[in-house]
Amino acid sequence: MLVKFYSRPNCSLCEEGLATLKLVQEDIPFTIEVINIEDSEELHEKYMLMIPVVEKDNEVIQYGILDYPTLFENLSK
Repeated sequence: MLVKFYSRPNCSLCEEGLATLKLVQEDIPFTIEVINIEDSEELHEKYMLMIPVVEKDNEVIQYGILDYPTLFENLSK
């Protein structure tokens, strides 16, 4: 399973979110693809007010302040 994690450099909320996502990864096997929204004008415009954003199968699972229970529930489906 591939999970996309949209973030940008020097974003403390993104760093915390990635740490939370990695905790979930310890219990559910999946690959994290970290995507810097600053590399794409389209992604920057789409996600700049939402980051960090976690996406699975082209569907946003959670954004902003990420929490373990919500991520675990959605990624274990």
